[in-house]
Amino acid sequence: MGNDVTIGKNKIGLISATCVVVASMIGTGVFTGLGFQAAGVKSVAGLLLLWLISGVVTICGALTYAELATHMPRSGGEYHYLSKIYHPVVGFMSGWISLTVGFAAPIAVSAMAFGFYVSKVYQVDKELLATGLIAVLTVLNLFGLKTGSRFHNFATIFNVVLIITFIWAGYFFVEAKHFEISFNGQDLTSIMDPAFAVSLIFASFAYSGWNAAAYIAGEVSEPERNLPKALFFGTLVVMVLYVLLNFIFLYNVPVEELAGKVEIGFLAGRKIFGLVGGKMMALLISFGLIASVNALIITGPRVSQTMGEDYPALQKISVGNRFKSPWVAILLQSFIALVLIYTSTFESVITYIGFTINLSTTLTVAGVFIFRLKMDSKKGDKKGYRTWGYPLVPVIYILQQCWMLFYLGKEKSEASLAGLITVAIGVLLYFMVNKKNHKREVIDML
Repeated sequence: MGNDVTIGKNKIGLISATCVVVASMIGTGVFTGLGFQAAGVKSVAGLLLLWLISGVVTICGALTYAELATHMPRSGGEYHYLSKIYHPVVGFMSGWISLTVGFAAPIAVSAMAFGFYVSKVYQVDKELLATGLIAVLTVLNLFGLKTGSRFHNFATIFNVVLIITFIWAGYFFVEAKHFEISFNGQDLTSIMDPAFAVSLIFASFAYSGWNAAAYIAGEVSEPERNLPKALFFGTLVVMVLYVLLNFIFLYNVPVEELAGKVEIGFLAGRKIFGLVGGKMMALLISFGLIASVNALIITGPRVSQTMGEDYPALQKISVGNRFKSPWVAILLQSFIALVLIYTSTFESVITYIGFTINLSTTLTVAGVFIFRLKMDSKKGDKKGYRTWGYPLVPVIYILQQCWMLFYLGKEKSEASLAGLITVAIGVLLYFMVNKKNHKREVIDML
């Protein structure tokens, strides 16, 4: 019963939860990130290591999140966890990040990528295409989680089949005379270079969404059993696909031709299938990006909805329609995404997203140590899922993220500063909202 696509009223099972994880990750990053990385890291081995290291670290994060999600199975993700573990101000700040950066910004970037790839085939305005995609998927998800999950189940399967086809054709249809891979002392040295650490942010962006099932924990059937499996297997599948797909990109297109380019999928598709085939692959990739945007639209509003339930001043955000969809939160998120499309560029927002999101997830993973101490002091239930490999697994995640964030702040100071400003705004809003809530509580008492 746990493997059903949808279970009971407004509950989703293991397959749907895993598809949310997979669909949330596979999208813009894997079809654009390599070009940014190749501008700083010149070796094939080094570039593949970026994706492998980031994948392993992401699995460490997923294993840790699974413990928090199964013990605190309320929808809301980091907002809910950080509020309980640290303080409501930390949770509110994380919820603000999720609303403005964690979901709305990736929706905007993915929709922009959709417009970019489609415009390679048809002479249609990229912004118009991006706007249309967000509008259609927003309306679809207003009709409930089941409607949205059924669509993204199909789209995710298509996406995975597309990538597997790309990998198979890219290796067996082409004889890459230029390709050469080796791992020597120079490659090992490059790992400690600041450019390598900064390049990790693009892989990290591609993997973002690995925690998606945790955001709808309250709507997953048997969360103690299904959430850890969904987070682990979803992340593992994506890691294997990412490493193989980037291998195919490098196998077919020389590093120097990739450097600084955004249209990685189109460039590789043209090498494998010719110009006509390349355009066809661009259209197929565009369809795959729909799954990514849809999954983000599904999961993001659940954070806003949970915040609205906790803070009366934000109660209107949590309003649901007759399909039990948080329609106000969905519309608000899509509105922010549309604003970003018309005010930002594709390249400028990715580093900003990466810095801000990873700051929040690092705090959450670190929170498992405090959570354990609180459980032990209260002699809480220890029968639920416990992070495999604890404490090494969360430590690996934290150390890698801190290393990456340090160099990102040093090398990309403007984006990092923008991220810190976003955090500061979230904290300020918390005190404003909390003060309003306090006044309301006093009035109710009188």
